[in-house]
Amino acid sequence: MRKKLKTRLSHISWHTFAPPVYWSLTYLLRGLLWVVVSWKVTGRENVPREGALIVVSNHLNNADPPILGAGIARRRIRFMAKVELFKLPFGAIVRLWDAFPVRRFESDIGAMLTAERILKRGGAIGMFPEGHRSRTGYMGELHPGTAMIALRSGATVLPCAMTGTERLKQPLVLAKRPEFRISIGEPIYLEPVRRPTQEQVSELTRRIEAAIQAQLPAKYLPPYTGSKDGVNEANGDGDPGE
Repeated sequence: MRKKLKTRLSHISWHTFAPPVYWSLTYLLRGLLWVVVSWKVTGRENVPREGALIVVSNHLNNADPPILGAGIARRRIRFMAKVELFKLPFGAIVRLWDAFPVRRFESDIGAMLTAERILKRGGAIGMFPEGHRSRTGYMGELHPGTAMIALRSGATVLPCAMTGTERLKQPLVLAKRPEFRISIGEPIYLEPVRRPTQEQVSELTRRIEAAIQAQLPAKYLPPYTGSKDGVNEANGDGDPGE
């Protein structure tokens, strides 16, 4: 009896519980956001109801993935998450939320193949093309991985913009009900390209960047002073949330 139970349990994966856990946490978070912040989402009608989808956004805080997922609402989004977050015990939440690991700042073929498998089944994934959250609040340079996956899969790209979440660096700010905004832009439809060229990847990366920036207030846009991570050398002010 124990052996049979062990065998059955061995076939149960995190993915078995992920869908109900994801939706439960997402709607719980939606309710919480209505209470603790001034929260507004625009453009939800732009979210495709079905088909392979890559949701992309600027990145201000570690809490952005679930907040963006709560804003999208109409699709279950599987986010890439840095591999360090999968360590137990906290990693159990990340796994049940159905994220998948990526090794940042290197060419992670495994993560790319996982993303393409999800998209091939008509799923939705979430990516922050900057590769990490902004330390300044300004949108940083985009990495080409998102465009490469989009071109290879032919998935629709949904550009989004987030503002206000950088203020979560100071949790006490919630007492003032800060403003969080999510803007969902028009989808970018693509045809699959088996072997995208560098020029095609660069062009789509620029297109994604422009689509996100078009939805951001000016104070979140990099000042282009030539300084690292968009820090404004002229006045030393690197936080648009202040």
